[in-house]
Amino acid sequence: MLIFTARWARLAVGLLLGGLTAPAELVCVAVGRLPRSATRRTQPAATGAIGLAEVERRRLAVFHDAELDPPRSGQLALGYLAARWPLGLLGLLVLLTSVIALVYASLLVWAWFVLDVDDPGSVVWSGLGGLFLLFLCAQGARGLAQLDEQAARRFLGPSEMELLRRRVGELAATRAGVVQAVHDERRRIERDLHDGVQQRLAALGLLLGRARRVADPAKRDLLLRQAHEASGQALTELRETAWRIYPAVLDEGGLVAALEGLAEHTALPVEVGYELGDAPPPVPVQAVAYFVAAEAVTNAMKHSGATAASIRVLREDRERRGARVSPQESVIVVRIEDNGTGGAPEAPAGGGLLGLSRRVAALDGRLSVHSPTGGPTVITAELPCG
Repeated sequence: MLIFTARWARLAVGLLLGGLTAPAELVCVAVGRLPRSATRRTQPAATGAIGLAEVERRRLAVFHDAELDPPRSGQLALGYLAARWPLGLLGLLVLLTSVIALVYASLLVWAWFVLDVDDPGSVVWSGLGGLFLLFLCAQGARGLAQLDEQAARRFLGPSEMELLRRRVGELAATRAGVVQAVHDERRRIERDLHDGVQQRLAALGLLLGRARRVADPAKRDLLLRQAHEASGQALTELRETAWRIYPAVLDEGGLVAALEGLAEHTALPVEVGYELGDAPPPVPVQAVAYFVAAEAVTNAMKHSGATAASIRVLREDRERRGARVSPQESVIVVRIEDNGTGGAPEAPAGGGLLGLSRRVAALDGRLSVHSPTGGPTVITAELPCG
């Protein structure tokens, strides 16, 4: 209910501000449409039209979640204002009517206690009429907001084709990033196996070979004990490598269990907190959230000199920008903070953070890094759940 009320309040404020700028837009359009020989103020009018169109673009972005391009020319801006100022005045009329309707609808609540009611039927019918008029005003306000956005998109852009073209470009870039991230992950796995498990297995083979060639039973037993210890170390190294690739507990116990396991396997003290609700996030979202946390904690240990870190995972319901059918979306927010020295680049240009940004972008998410010199470093990933 609170979200619904806040959405309609934003819509009403947007219409109010749009109505207040309508007189200035009317004047600007009237001056701009005069013949060039009639006045020398047509050029300032075009400049003013660009400024007013930019004001309207920002208003639509803030109050109607409309993503629009800046005005490209004075003529297009004048055309937009010519189409928009009647909508602004009509929006003021709708808001005024809605206030009157709200007063009549509220009669059902306070008229019995304040007024001397001789005809209860008239109060009831007036209240019901006010409710119906308020409903019509709400529908009219929504329609005006859509017309306002359509007019701005018609003259300012981007068009539906341009939006589709941009989306295709984003998907192409995201796909290339995912392919590169997978390639980097394969190289990391190969390096971990070569430098870790393979070296220990080679040492194990050497110990067993020496044990076969030694004739002294005491020395042979010593080499076999060393080989047994080396096999245990190799098994531990293999388990840690497998955990870094993909922890099995992520499928068995979910994201919370995986993060708690990460905190247990990390030498750095890590505090884990979560608010995910009842329904678990999709498996791909849980995997990306885990790897974001794991990479951030690893970077904190290697580069920042941190002595403690914290992981917070929560689910938020947000308004979907520009959506009509499904205005709400669920977002998983992963926030990792450490008390290190900071100084990490806010725009990942390489290394683990770049791989994380590619993983997050593959889910249409966002990764942000805030790491001032002296710390703390805060890495936040926002992952839509659909």
